Amino acid sequence: MDHNEIFLTASAMADAARSRTLPLFRSAGLAPDNKLADGFDPVTEADRESERAMRAILAERRPEDAILGEEFGAAPGRSGLTWVLDPIDGTRAFISGAPSWGTLIGLTDGTGPIYGIVDQPFTGERFEGGLGRAQVTSRDGTRALGVRKGVALDQATLLSTYPDIGTEDERAAFGRVACQVRLTRYGLDCYGYALLALGQVDLVIEAGLQAHDIVAPIAVIEAAGGIVTDWQGGPAHGGGQVLAAATPELHAAALALLQG
Repeated sequence: MDHNEIFLTASAMADAARSRTLPLFRSAGLAPDNKLADGFDPVTEADRESERAMRAILAERRPEDAILGEEFGAAPGRSGLTWVLDPIDGTRAFISGAPSWGTLIGLTDGTGPIYGIVDQPFTGERFEGGLGRAQVTSRDGTRALGVRKGVALDQATLLSTYPDIGTEDERAAFGRVACQVRLTRYGLDCYGYALLALGQVDLVIEAGLQAHDIVAPIAVIEAAGGIVTDWQGGPAHGGGQVLAAATPELHAAALALLQG
């Protein structure tokens, strides 16, 4: 595997997605469609156009790789590598004008995530991890990622996207952790995982995720020295319940509470 070609391809995809999403962010007349007959799961033309643009780059540069995208599903490959794409993670934030959304680009092999990008076009930040990289590039330049160390659970900051996380049992489990930490914040979508890799927060706990929501964040957080598992301590890259922690000690403490 040519790592440099992986980096260049992922960067080209992130740039292409930016060019489709930014012009529509906070634009007048952006009308979301609803994917659900019962409930609200929005999708916009920005989601569709940015995934199409990323798929076009893969078709040109890496046609033997498989693809799993949120909007257009799976496409088979022959290389043993799969690109996992979420063109806008946080579409609800996007249509609300909130800058917590981002584009997720993950790469898996037979073992799980090996590389990922969490890209926030509006703030101009690109968080990248895996294959020897752990860095964030912004308008101020490029610097290394690294999780925060030495924080006890009662001093930790916990993030989650939704206060009404998952099922009743999952909400109860989340509450057991939330009542033990110093600060709990909600609503940051994929940006919360980026902040963990940046060393700003200590835990992210979520449920009901899909693979495209979590593959890229796993790669970035693990490259920054963190840990991501499901609520049983197993692999999380298939989605479902996710526990991301800065340190083994925090992970163990949160896992014990989640399991009751």
